[in-house]
Amino acid sequence: MSNYLNKFKDAAHKAGVQATAFAQQTSRQLSEQAKLAQAGFSLPKECDKASKILQSFLADPEHPDSALNAIPKAVLQQAKGLAVFSVIKAGFIWSGKAGSGVVTARLPDGTWSAPSCIATGGVGFGFQIGADISDFVVVMNSEDAVRSFGMAGNLTLGGSLSATAGPIGTGGAVQAAVAHPAPMFSYSRSKGLFAGISLEGVVLVERKDANREFYGQAIPARDLLAGKVPPPEAASAMYEVIEAAEQIDESGVPQQAYVPGAPSSEGYTVGGSQRASALNGSERPIFDASAHTT
Repeated sequence: MSNYLNKFKDAAHKAGVQATAFAQQTSRQLSEQAKLAQAGFSLPKECDKASKILQSFLADPEHPDSALNAIPKAVLQQAKGLAVFSVIKAGFIWSGKAGSGVVTARLPDGTWSAPSCIATGGVGFGFQIGADISDFVVVMNSEDAVRSFGMAGNLTLGGSLSATAGPIGTGGAVQAAVAHPAPMFSYSRSKGLFAGISLEGVVLVERKDANREFYGQAIPARDLLAGKVPPPEAASAMYEVIEAAEQIDESGVPQQAYVPGAPSSEGYTVGGSQRASALNGSERPIFDASAHTT
């Protein structure tokens, strides 16, 4: 019995050492990635990154069928604001998150506001192995959601404001989903090893320094999102991607949609193929932005 206990203790000690080493390694990776991101952080670069992220999530006007695997036109047309950002995550027993992006709001005339830079962060607990870079698009469906992004200080998603998975595709199911939408829809793309992607616990912080450096003076995010500053040329590519997706012609596109929480008969495997059987809890379709060309 004593030999068995000794072997068990040795194995447990070895596993603990390996876990600690892995956690330290991923911690260093996260820190290095965060430093690199911060070193190259500027509003023009973030706007350029945002335009590329949006291209991967929105329909391509030259290929209308891409609307089947995209944030719906109806969702975009009703959006009060958009937050576009990437998050670097690394962890073993704990997980850390760091990233950056921009926020823009729709103005009364239908155009989009000057962007405000944001940084992301957060720490979670759970058995998550690997390092991951994820892209996120958060669609704000209410003025209250936009105001939350414009307030000074930190905004914790899942705490002071939550985001639910948004619909994908075209047709009546999407129209029904946007008739009474959640305050925010979230869409995500993973480039790494994490099995699940969640905005729960992600902290969004206004990058006042980056905004001040670009605009030449300290301008609060709420003023940028309210249209008190003209939209800069640096964000023109981002605006063009949004406007092109809002004007896509869906008349010849099949009506297929995946709406989270809807009956399985209304869902489909993202990419256009119809489900042959009911969805179960472990087989939820997810948005596959990797099918788009970036």
